[in-house]
Amino acid sequence: MEPLLEEFLKYENLVNSGSQHTLDSYEREIRRFNDFLQSEAIENYGDVDRIVVLNYISQLRNRKVRGKNLSDRTIAHNLSCIRSYYRFLNEKGIVTTNPFAAIKMSFRKNRLPDYLFEEEIDALLGCFDLNDDLEYRDRTLFEVMYGCGLRVSEAADLKIEDIDFANQLLHIVGKGSKARIVPFYPVINDLLNHYLKNIRNKLVIREHGYVFVNRNGEKLSARGIQYLLNKAVEKHGLPMKIHPHTLRHSFASHLLDGGVDIRIVQELLGHSNLSTTQIYTHITVEHLRQVYEKAFEGEKPEKNDC
Repeated sequence: MEPLLEEFLKYENLVNSGSQHTLDSYEREIRRFNDFLQSEAIENYGDVDRIVVLNYISQLRNRKVRGKNLSDRTIAHNLSCIRSYYRFLNEKGIVTTNPFAAIKMSFRKNRLPDYLFEEEIDALLGCFDLNDDLEYRDRTLFEVMYGCGLRVSEAADLKIEDIDFANQLLHIVGKGSKARIVPFYPVINDLLNHYLKNIRNKLVIREHGYVFVNRNGEKLSARGIQYLLNKAVEKHGLPMKIHPHTLRHSFASHLLDGGVDIRIVQELLGHSNLSTTQIYTHITVEHLRQVYEKAFEGEKPEKNDC
């Protein structure tokens, strides 16, 4: 099974130009499936039938990560990876059928993305000590992620050559190699200029072009960015639980709150389909409801005798 997995990953990288994040996801999910097959004493992919698949899904549903069951969306992603793998195996003649092809997942109602109010963004971005080089880097990193609506992988992959300081633009290549141009505001311009000229060059030993680097001068990974964000929230006692993607969600919801056309927000986020962006309209409605309730908190309508 191992040689087939390696061949599949090389195929995906060559034919579909998959990002490293996508390839890592394929490898992780398929290895999880392989471990299950081994536990069931199944040695050949061709021996997997619908019953085996349903047993595997049952195992996924009972699996816990940090004390919580896997979400339907996570399970569906797992099955999608394996479905793609079986298509490859079918094309190679390793199997004659794809037992995952007919498996459909039903989803619970979509959960609204987490986001921060503008005052919470201000509290987060204002908590860093700009006299400390590493905290200056962190402030710059998270300001760029929020102010440009970047995915964590896009922030990690950002290169100096992608920054157009003259026009205050970032050139981003996102999911599916979809390119987009995102403007940035003067505060980001100043932070990036100072960081690149006075901090990054102290850290980098071997030049590689990536903007955001760790204390050893190497490219910051997506996991490293998550760690830095968690560390900042914990260190400064901020009353929030936050994921890097929360900054992107906040960027989108704040634009819509400010009256920006949803199609512009779609372009800035790099969404292929408007329906993906439309979930943020639900956030703005929820925001309006919360503001309304707060404004009228404690108010009771007078009794009307009419």
